[in-house]
Amino acid sequence: MALTAVSIHPLQEDPVRLLVAHLALTFPLAWRRIDPALVFAYMSTVALAQWAADLRTPVDVTLLIALYTVAASLDRRRTLAAFAVLEGGILLATLRWSLHERGVATFVSLSAMATAAAVTGSNVRARREHMAFLEERAVRLERERDQRAQLAVAGERARIAREMHDIVTHNLSVMVALADGAVFAQPTAPERATAAMRQVGTTGRQAITDMRRFLGVLRADEPDALRHPQPGIAQLAGLAEQVRAAGLPTRLEVAGEPSVVPAAAQLTAFRLVQEALTNTMKHAPAGARAEVRVACTAEEVTLSVADDGAGAGSVPPAPSETSGHGLSGMRERAAAYGGRLSAGPRPGGGWRVEAVLLLTTPEVL
Repeated sequence: MALTAVSIHPLQEDPVRLLVAHLALTFPLAWRRIDPALVFAYMSTVALAQWAADLRTPVDVTLLIALYTVAASLDRRRTLAAFAVLEGGILLATLRWSLHERGVATFVSLSAMATAAAVTGSNVRARREHMAFLEERAVRLERERDQRAQLAVAGERARIAREMHDIVTHNLSVMVALADGAVFAQPTAPERATAAMRQVGTTGRQAITDMRRFLGVLRADEPDALRHPQPGIAQLAGLAEQVRAAGLPTRLEVAGEPSVVPAAAQLTAFRLVQEALTNTMKHAPAGARAEVRVACTAEEVTLSVADDGAGAGSVPPAPSETSGHGLSGMRERAAAYGGRLSAGPRPGGGWRVEAVLLLTTPEVL
C-alpha cells in the first residue's frame, strides 16, 4: 500500500522483518496473471502492515507491477480502485517518511510512477481488446463470406436446374408427342409419320443446340456462347411452330416492341411461355388449343398462356409435385423481376397462366 519514499534505512536495522517483507511483496507476483485483483489486494495488505511496522524497503516498487497487471487484465472500474488504493499508500508513506524531506516532490514523483503503470496497463488492455475485436470481425466476415458463397452456389444450382428442366422437358415432350403421332399415323398415312419422325430429329437437334448454348454460357472459355445468344421473345414464333408440329394448335400474339426489353428478361419470358406450353401439351386433353399473348413495354412484360381444354386432365400438377421446377420454378423466375405469376383453371374450362415481369426498380418511399 505504500511505496518507499526517500532515505531507505539500511537492512541492518531489522534484517529479519525486512526479509519477510521482501518475500511477501515479491513471491505473489508469480500468480499476478492468474488473479490480478487478489494478488494486488494481498500485496497492498502486506505494504500496509509494512507501513504500520515502520519498515522502509525499495521492494515496494512491486506494487507498480501489480497495478500494471490489474490495468492490463481487468476493467476500468477495478483499475481505478487499485490506483486509488496505491495513491492512498503513497500519501501515507509521504506523510510518514518524507513530509519534511521534499514531501511534495516525493508525492508527485511516486504518483507519476503509479499513473504511468496504470496508463500503460490500460493501453495494453485496450490494444489487446482491439486486436481481439479485429480477429473476431475477420472471422465473422470470413464466415459471412462463406455463407454468401454457399447461397450464391445454391442459387446458381437452382438456376441451372430450372434452365435444364425447361430445355429438356419441353423438347422431350414435343418429341414424345411427335413419336406418338407417327406411330398413330403409320398404318394410314406413312408420309405423315415420316414427317413427324423428321420433326423428332429436328427437335432433338434443337435440344442439343440449346443445351450446348446454355452450357457454353457457364464456361468462360466457350466461344460458342457468344455466337449463340439465349432465346428471347423473337424466338417465341419458332416455339409456337414447334408446339403446333407436335399436335397442339397454338396462336401467338406479341404486342409492343420487344427490343426495349432486356435480354435477361426476354429469356425469362421465353422460359415461362415454354414451360406453360409444355404443361399444356402434357396435361391438356386431345383437341385442346393454346393461345399465347405477350405485351412489351419499357416498364413491364405481361404474358398469358391459356388453353381451352376441359376437365381435370387440363390441370397441371401442383408445384409440390414438380420438385420445385414446374409452377414453383415459374414463380421464382417471375419473382426475380419483382413480378408475379398466377395459374389456375379458366371458368369455361381449360387452364391459364399469367405473369408480369417488372423492368424498373420501384421507388423507395
